[in-house]
Amino acid sequence: MGMSSSYGRAKDVPEMTALLRAAVELGVDFFDTAEVYGPWINEELVGAALAPVRDKVVIATKFGFKFENGKSVGVDSRPENIKAVAEASLKRLKTDVIDLFYQHRVDPSVPIEDVAGAVRDLIQAGKVKYFGMSEAGLDTIGRAHEVQPVAALQNEYSLWTQRPQVLDGLEALGIGLVAFSPLGRGFLTGKIDETTVFEDGDMRTGLPRFAPEARKANQVLVDLLTRIGTRKNATPAQIALAWLLDKRLWIVPIPGTTKLPRLEENLGAAELVLGPQDLIELETAAANIGVVGARYTEQMEKATGL
Repeated sequence: MGMSSSYGRAKDVPEMTALLRAAVELGVDFFDTAEVYGPWINEELVGAALAPVRDKVVIATKFGFKFENGKSVGVDSRPENIKAVAEASLKRLKTDVIDLFYQHRVDPSVPIEDVAGAVRDLIQAGKVKYFGMSEAGLDTIGRAHEVQPVAALQNEYSLWTQRPQVLDGLEALGIGLVAFSPLGRGFLTGKIDETTVFEDGDMRTGLPRFAPEARKANQVLVDLLTRIGTRKNATPAQIALAWLLDKRLWIVPIPGTTKLPRLEENLGAAELVLGPQDLIELETAAANIGVVGARYTEQMEKATGL
């Protein structure tokens, strides 16, 4: 997402293409995009970059928004729109099948059973392999799952955004979690403090958790990660990712980046082993730290199905 939208200006296409291909060479085989990122230009970037290695990677994208004049103006999960989006995404992604097709946001005007049925039709037609949902509640997921098995839920999950009840519910249904913003939109890397100035167009400028006073108060969580990282010869980001990888075998974190050194740093978390004492310290301390600021504005939170 950050290559094309939401975190300031869209990044240089040749540079991002090279980074995506470097990720594949380093062993990354799961890539996440959406029609709304840009909109559309991120799917085009991913499609062109990964076309030469399409047989080596899994590509996930998302449907569910309505657009006017190139801007998102609400949700639209009508079956006919889902199928139209699938056709358009297939072209932009330069592929004949979408590996994982998520409903990006629940559309309250369309029964989730109809949404699941539309994706089931696409799966039967060979245009989609698996059905996913994003920021949906467990009841909604369960209803969809009865019509077409849900392979994965994409939700924000990190040390400062935890929902243990979601993990329990997904485990009961046999559904995986794709954890977005596992590094707290960059905050848990230790590279952001209360003096950081974000680019124009960076969504963090409007998020309560990223107000300067909130960043200052939340620094205590970064200090915790830094302290344990010093002990393990690891960065705060690597500790945050290693913690998440340890939570469940079926959690896949998707830390975004636009820089090769950060990509390499993030991948190093997969080799990091946290001992029982490290995990106890992390869990105990994080539970006692009151995160300041909501993750979304009230309007943005209402747009989720949580």
